[in-house]
Amino acid sequence: MSRKALALLGRWRPRHAPEPPPPPEPDAREEIRAALEQLQRAASLGNDDRDMVAGLVNLRELEVSDAMVHRTKMATLDAGEPPADLVREALASPFTRLPLWRDTPDNIVGVLHAKDLLRELQALGNDISRLDIQKIARPAWFVPDGTTLADQLKAFRRRKQHFALVVDEYGEVMGLVTLEDILEEIVGEISDEHDIAFTGARRHPDGSVNVEGSVAIRDLNRFMGWNLPDEEATTVAGLVIHEARIIPEPGQTFIFHDFRFQVMRRQRNRLTLLRIVPLGARRPGAPATAGTR
Repeated sequence: MSRKALALLGRWRPRHAPEPPPPPEPDAREEIRAALEQLQRAASLGNDDRDMVAGLVNLRELEVSDAMVHRTKMATLDAGEPPADLVREALASPFTRLPLWRDTPDNIVGVLHAKDLLRELQALGNDISRLDIQKIARPAWFVPDGTTLADQLKAFRRRKQHFALVVDEYGEVMGLVTLEDILEEIVGEISDEHDIAFTGARRHPDGSVNVEGSVAIRDLNRFMGWNLPDEEATTVAGLVIHEARIIPEPGQTFIFHDFRFQVMRRQRNRLTLLRIVPLGARRPGAPATAGTR
C-alpha cells in the first residue's frame, strides 16, 4: 500500500450513527392548561376560576374575528335619514355606540355616541330639525380581522376606547368588536337590563334547532352548549358551505361533526335558514366522515 494511501487511512474515522432529533418542545399553552387541571384538583379550584385563567391564556390564540359581532347583526344608522328618524332609532336601540353609514351600509362615515346626541339636543334646545348628525359623529376606528384579542385589549386600554370596526384585508367591514366582547371571553357572558336575548335560533320538541344562517358559530355554541368548530368559518351558513364545498340547495342535508344540517331556505347565494340536529354518539358501523344525502 502506498504511503499516500496509508496517510489517508490514518485520517479515516468511522462514522457514528446520527443522533436522534431532540424531542419537540412542549407547547407552553398546553403546559398551562395541564397545570390548571392539577391546581383545580389539588386546591379545589372552582370551574369559574379555572375558566377565567384559561380565558386569559386563550386571548393570544383568538383573533377579533372570533369574538366580533358579524356585520349582518350590527345595529347601524343611515346618516342620510331625517334627524327625527335618527333620534328615534338611536333612542330605541339598546346600544350606546352606533355606526353611521351613508349611501351604502359598507360606507361607514362615523360612530354616533348616545351621550353626544343627548348633549347636542340639549344645546339645540331640543330642536331636532337643527341637528347635524355628522357634526357630532366620532371618527370610526378600523382594526384588522387578524388582530389577536390580547393586542386589541391593549389597544382599547391605550386609546381609552371601547368600540372598533373589524375589516378584512380588502378593507371591507366584517363586523364590530367591543371591550365587553373581549372581557366576555375571560369571565363569560355579561348581561345587563338593556341586553337583547339571543335570537336567531329556535328549539323544537323533537330536538332539532332552526338557526338563521347569519348566526355566529361562537354565539350558537354558547347558547346551545355545543362545540361546533369556528376555525374555518364565522357563521353557521359559512360552516355548511365550507364543509359541503358547494352552495347547497334547499332540502339538501349534510352530516358532519356529529350534527345533521338541513338547508331550509336560501336567497341567491346566501343560506338564510338551516335545521340542525345533534346526533350524539355515532352508532356502531356508522361512517366517521362527513356526508350528504
